[in-house]
Amino acid sequence: MKIAKIFVLTIASLWLGAFAGAPAMAQKYPAKPVHLVVPFPPGGPTDIIARLVAGKMQDVWGQPVIVDSKPGAGSIVGTEFVAKSPPDGYTIGLVVTAHVINPSLRSNLPYDTLRDFSAVTQVSVQHLVIAASPSFEANSVAELIALAKKSPGKIAYATPGSGTAMHLGAELLKATAGIDLVHVPYKGSAPAQQDVMGGRVAVLVDVHYGVLPLIAAGKIKLLALLSPQRTRAYPEIPVVSETVPGVSALSMVGMVAPRATPPDIVQRLSTDVSRAVLSSDLKERMTQVGMEPVGSTPEQFEAFIRSEIEKWSKVVKASGAKVD
Repeated sequence: MKIAKIFVLTIASLWLGAFAGAPAMAQKYPAKPVHLVVPFPPGGPTDIIARLVAGKMQDVWGQPVIVDSKPGAGSIVGTEFVAKSPPDGYTIGLVVTAHVINPSLRSNLPYDTLRDFSAVTQVSVQHLVIAASPSFEANSVAELIALAKKSPGKIAYATPGSGTAMHLGAELLKATAGIDLVHVPYKGSAPAQQDVMGGRVAVLVDVHYGVLPLIAAGKIKLLALLSPQRTRAYPEIPVVSETVPGVSALSMVGMVAPRATPPDIVQRLSTDVSRAVLSSDLKERMTQVGMEPVGSTPEQFEAFIRSEIEKWSKVVKASGAKVD
């Protein structure tokens, strides 16, 4: 009887210890530097968001948040790195709309978009812009379409990478307007912007806030936004759908972790990052540069990812775009 009683008490204490240990993990997290992987080069729009969020989280956590740039293959290189990292909350990744486009655009992804990641939170929504080199003849979407119809296959457009919302937004414009533009993908926004500024590529499709300083300096000229309707922040800027009905696209930035990351750490990440994104100071800074903060729960972001995969698969099919 005495041995049995000791056995029962031991099992009970182990069970209670395990139960109590789960929330303790989140309470202790993070106990060392956290790496935030950005799948694009430094200096681009996604890098700007990453550094804004990292700076805020560093203040909240009292631990360094290191922004690691791992560009390549339309965001796949950095995203694969996150998928294969230890699921301990110390390697997390930013994902953009390419994350929900790639499953239907590419047949050889080195990871499963739904199976290999835990959704943390959607950080923001961004407006996309169609812009051009100052020397380019067209000054509007209507003029761009007219030029493309006169010279099919002669006008090139640059994007931060294949499979991005910028790429698919332009492909949707091509398919709907019946024009032939040549896609030139880059490893991020910065090199794409440089080549358009230099006149080596005529047209740029990028995130609006990422090219605002260049537009203000006259280094790139704006043609239109790809937003569904004109924005409250910039009501004077036309949108593509005013010229070609049905053509619109937005970009998102979200945060993910390796799938086996403990749920309490995922929840801690989501709560802290969402509060940071929606805090008055960071929210104001993001709004000033054309971002719309979101700050969703893991469940909300997971549902969003699933719905976006379905939505973009239809766009990919309609446009005929394929990258392998």
